[in-house]
Amino acid sequence: MKQATKPLLPGVGNYYTVKITDLNSNGEGVGRVNDFVTFIPETIPGDLVEIQISEVKKSFARGVVIRLIENSPDRICASCAVSKNCGGCQLQHMEYKAQLNWKENQVNQALQRIGKLDVLASPIIGMETPNYYRNKAQLPVGVKDDTLIIGFYRKGTHDIVDYTSCNILHPLIHKTAVAVKEVLAELEIPAYNRRTKQGILRHVIVRVSFTQAKLMVIFVTTTKTLVKQELLVEQLTNLVPELVSIAHNINPRSSKTILGRETKIVWGESYLIDTIGQLEFAISPASFFQVNPIQTEILYDKVKEYANLSGREVVWDLYCGTGSIGLYLASEAKKVYGVESLAAAVLDAEYNAKLNKRTNTEFICGRAEDVLPKYADTGEQIDLVILDPPRQGCESALLETISRLEVPKLIYVSCNPTTLARDLAYLSAHGYQVEQVQPVDMFPMTTHAECVVLMSRVKD
Repeated sequence: MKQATKPLLPGVGNYYTVKITDLNSNGEGVGRVNDFVTFIPETIPGDLVEIQISEVKKSFARGVVIRLIENSPDRICASCAVSKNCGGCQLQHMEYKAQLNWKENQVNQALQRIGKLDVLASPIIGMETPNYYRNKAQLPVGVKDDTLIIGFYRKGTHDIVDYTSCNILHPLIHKTAVAVKEVLAELEIPAYNRRTKQGILRHVIVRVSFTQAKLMVIFVTTTKTLVKQELLVEQLTNLVPELVSIAHNINPRSSKTILGRETKIVWGESYLIDTIGQLEFAISPASFFQVNPIQTEILYDKVKEYANLSGREVVWDLYCGTGSIGLYLASEAKKVYGVESLAAAVLDAEYNAKLNKRTNTEFICGRAEDVLPKYADTGEQIDLVILDPPRQGCESALLETISRLEVPKLIYVSCNPTTLARDLAYLSAHGYQVEQVQPVDMFPMTTHAECVVLMSRVKD
């Protein structure tokens, strides 16, 4: 039997003509040079490009575009002036319909290749207008040519691309970012330098309530006091009348973590209030809240549809964060338990329950894989488990527990098709079947795809 011939490795510095056939998870175009997988930034499927090889690894190469020979029919001019440098978006140069098709295909490929599941996702639900959807911006602060800059990190680095505008941020965040930049420069507050570990101001975080058009700004500093606080508050509130809260977060650690452990309100209100459907949610400086409230309502409505509650069910919302999904279902359930490992998020969830007069909810601080078995061993009724884990997916111990308890219905909300498919494969091998998969585009112009999956226990 003939051995497969290994592809001839491309040479660093050499030039090649490449047809782009796919995107990788970072949004880089994928092509082949001598049948060797090559990643090429700023390209999309259908492009024909001349490239120069910049790097060769064991299983892939990287190249840079020298010349665009033939445009993909899905290529457009990016509406963002810094899209080639800024790490915030990956797909500004790709038609939105093509973005949706690619994301839907990514979900289906993950289900089939990783999950080994014979199931197709429903057509992805996109946005009517895929711009200005983000309700939060985390803006690092730095210095360039002796001038203070704020913006976003350059792709693959911690260098800052100076902020001028951003067409995925809510317009009030843009207005605030411009004003903050002006005030910081005038007051000459020293920016923190990651390399020298000197300076004061590390990040500026801006949050907005879509429904109330109100703003919160959080200044993250290395110092215990906010430098020139009175002047900062006075000038910023004069420039941005929609601003209702200014907070100070203290982070003296030389780490990549944005927020430190201590946050205090230095002016104005403690919370923003925003709505999802008929519910109000309090957003504190450090609390988690979905960044795209328009698509979040669509996502939660799909969860509610899949849950199909009658008022008699006991629901467990695991990795519940500030309790938004559980609270969204509470009016149609007998009881909702939320489990979250972060104590601050649990406090926010309890506050949100009171805000919405939900008296049939209970939020527990702990790891889901520890909490669920303790309650289940008491014979407590469990009709539905909702899983909304971080990108790394569910802990294997939790999946084992769910399988052992034979929970009749599961709803899995995922922001990572790869770990979703892995976890669905385990559950499918342990007594569950996938009923429906619904992708929702929560993050237009990026490669991220969100999914809601309904699973049911297979009857013996």
